[in-house]
Amino acid sequence: MTVTAVDLFCGAGGLTRGLKNSGINVTYGVDFDQACRYAYEKNNADSVFIGKSVTEITSTEINGWLGNGDLKLLAGCAPCQPFSKYSSTRKTDDDKWMLLREFQRLILECKPELVTMENVPQLRTHSVYLKFVKTLILEGYKVDYRVVSCAEYGLHQLRKRLVLVASRLGQIKIAPPKLTPEQFNTVRSAIGHLPPLEAGERHTDDSLHYAASLNPMNLQRIKCSIPGGTWRDWPESLRAACHAKASGSTYASVYGRMQWEKPSPTITTQSYGYGTGRFGHPEQDRALSLREMAILQSFPDDYEFFEPGTEISTRTIGTMIGNAVPVRLGEVIGETFMQHLRDLNMLPPPSNTPSEK
Repeated sequence: MTVTAVDLFCGAGGLTRGLKNSGINVTYGVDFDQACRYAYEKNNADSVFIGKSVTEITSTEINGWLGNGDLKLLAGCAPCQPFSKYSSTRKTDDDKWMLLREFQRLILECKPELVTMENVPQLRTHSVYLKFVKTLILEGYKVDYRVVSCAEYGLHQLRKRLVLVASRLGQIKIAPPKLTPEQFNTVRSAIGHLPPLEAGERHTDDSLHYAASLNPMNLQRIKCSIPGGTWRDWPESLRAACHAKASGSTYASVYGRMQWEKPSPTITTQSYGYGTGRFGHPEQDRALSLREMAILQSFPDDYEFFEPGTEISTRTIGTMIGNAVPVRLGEVIGETFMQHLRDLNMLPPPSNTPSEK
């Protein structure tokens, strides 16, 4: 019994890699951002990148891409910005919900046995999302959705995501957490092995191991920052004007250093910037490198995001990494489906027990 998947909104391939690691055959990834093509295809053998908007995709195309697998999985992890608490209020409801509605359209037209999506926790309370879930149930799907803490599944960051799994085959439940807070993987265990960098330096052996430069003021600020501390640890002369305001005092983690022995905060598209959150290196006077961002998103150390010899902006790569479904979370989703099929006696038990992530 084989499972074949199409990954909508695939980006650089985090979900695809995770699903493939769990034993699911992802044949195609779809994303309108052409900058993701190289990373997706280079790192995911036999998976083809389709550079189109989901609004242009037809059910005929999806069914062709799913091929002749015994069971079909459609994944639709739409970009989270429209639903984030930080999103602009200028977006209309139609703008925000269009991608979810398009995903629903393809599910109803293609009728895959399995469905999954991942997004920000805020999405779970929206009426349109709840109507989406109700539509799946009315179409015969058994659905489980919940906000998961990714650190409980082995990710080296305190990321929380809304995960939905659905099956036309029978009851399904998201895999239970594996780790307690005392067992969480740490920043040190993720990136402690990487060679040191200075701000503005790119490592000669890995062009993705690059740390953005810092202006003189921010260089002084990070030198005065302690792991897990705040800007309140700085001398008054280094504090920004906004820190004196009541609103500024609530953002204590901005310009902060991470701690070696704890998971990182949620990796965002701008985690390479020292002033965009607690993204200061635990001991080196710089923000995270792009490679460190990728590893904290559980991409393999050698995952390639741009073709050698080409120029691609830090912002573009940061966006690819920060927007990705973490590979480890993709594995959890894939493992959930594989265990679901074993519970239904559609797959044999695993030949051996995998080591703890």
